Order: sequence, then C-alpha cells, then structure tokens
Amino acid sequence: MSSEEVVVYVLTALGVVVVALTRLRLRGDGGGGRLQVGRRLLDLHTGAGVAALVVWTMFLVAPTDSVLGGDTAGIIGLALWWLLAVAGILILVRWLPSRGRHASAGAEDSWSSGPGLSLLAHLGTVVGVCVFTWAYLNSTV
Repeated sequence: MSSEEVVVYVLTALGVVVVALTRLRLRGDGGGGRLQVGRRLLDLHTGAGVAALVVWTMFLVAPTDSVLGGDTAGIIGLALWWLLAVAGILILVRWLPSRGRHASAGAEDSWSSGPGLSLLAHLGTVVGVCVFTWAYLNSTV
C-alpha cells in the first residue's frame, strides 16, 4: 500500500468524524454562531456524508473489476463528497458576522468558543475531497 493510499484511507476515516460531529453539534438548538442552520441543510450534509462514506469505502475496498469498485462507483462517491463539502461550507455561514441595528450577538455552544472546530472540519473536508479527486484522477486509488 502506497503512502497516497494511506492518506486517502485516513481522510476517509476522518470524514466519519466530520459527519458525526456536525450532526451532534447542530442537533436541537442549532449550535453556536450568529445564524440558525436550516434542518434541510443539516439533513443534506448528513445524508450526503453517509452516502459518500458508504459508496467511497465500497469503491476503495471492492475489486476494480466489480461494479462496486469500478469507475462509476468512484465518480458517484466523489460527487457525494463534493456535495458534502459544499453543504459544510454553507454550514459555516452561520459564523459570518451580522450587521445592522437589529443584528443579534453570536451564540456560543459547549463545543468551542468560536468557529474554530467548524472551520477545521469543513475546510479540512474540502482539502480532503481535493485529495480524493487528485488520487482518483491519477489512479492512485
């Protein structure tokens, strides 16, 4: 197994953490930030994340001559990863400063005192998806 493959497997495992922690952090009251995250966006993030993890993992472990390990599975997995990344970036919008006379102050949550954890997770996901795309295009995985 090459070092590129190891990086892809580790980033895939970290994807599980991002999807699960985002769901846990935003359930109920919506977590910290200045804006409320819509339920549909959170559901899109979770659904795309779970589907991406399942399809991408099948693509990684299935033989390349099978349907589950073929190019179609890889492309579908990448598309789901990109959908997850876009939904994650949209979730980060809740931390943007609001302006105006009636703007409310930012809400804090018990996970952190600011957007650091969300930034790390979702910008890291974008970087991870770029690595997945690079690895797929270069036939590393």
